[in-house]
Amino acid sequence: MRFIKKISSVVPEVEWKFHAPLIDKINKLKKDKGAVILAHNYQTPEIYHGIADISADSLALALEAAKTKSKIIVLCGVHFMAETAKLMSPDKKVLIPDMQAGCSLAESITGADVRMLKEKYPGVPVVSYVNTSADVKAESDICCTSANAVKVVESLGTDRVIFLPDHYLANYVQKNTKVKIISWQGTCMVHEKFTGKEIEDIKKRKPGYRSYSAS
Repeated sequence: MRFIKKISSVVPEVEWKFHAPLIDKINKLKKDKGAVILAHNYQTPEIYHGIADISADSLALALEAAKTKSKIIVLCGVHFMAETAKLMSPDKKVLIPDMQAGCSLAESITGADVRMLKEKYPGVPVVSYVNTSADVKAESDICCTSANAVKVVESLGTDRVIFLPDHYLANYVQKNTKVKIISWQGTCMVHEKFTGKEIEDIKKRKPGYRSYSAS
């Protein structure tokens, strides 16, 4: 089994007997169906290294889904990632292994919430972080990534924008622009486990290392 070589350095040998038959069956089924498997960076090693054809962050996976010639996309990630992939590949079948796989940040806001904000702030454009549901994207004027959020906000040429759903990203944008940011108080439960002090302590223990965030 060729995949054993790929996972041998990341999966303990004692687990191979359990994972190997499933990985082998999945890879054969994938080939028979002409499917491609996309895995988010946070997936477990046996998925990331054993069956994924492409591994990346959430937006990159959607972009890769649009590039592939396969008509069947299996997206190993959370619900909004599969929705984003489908939006960018409307002619392809996008499957998600677990329909209940969710994201606390994306689930912190709904399309109805966005409509409420637009009623409260008429005429103010809505900028949504790409890690949101299709329902929320449909109610937004434009989407952004964490890397281009400031540029997108300033591109609208207005003195105020509604920015959602990530409160922390909204705070970052506010510190780097003169545009008034009206933010939604959404957060990621995983990201909240880490503090600035913890990152600084790690950097002190690992001089020369750089820190980065991934979506």
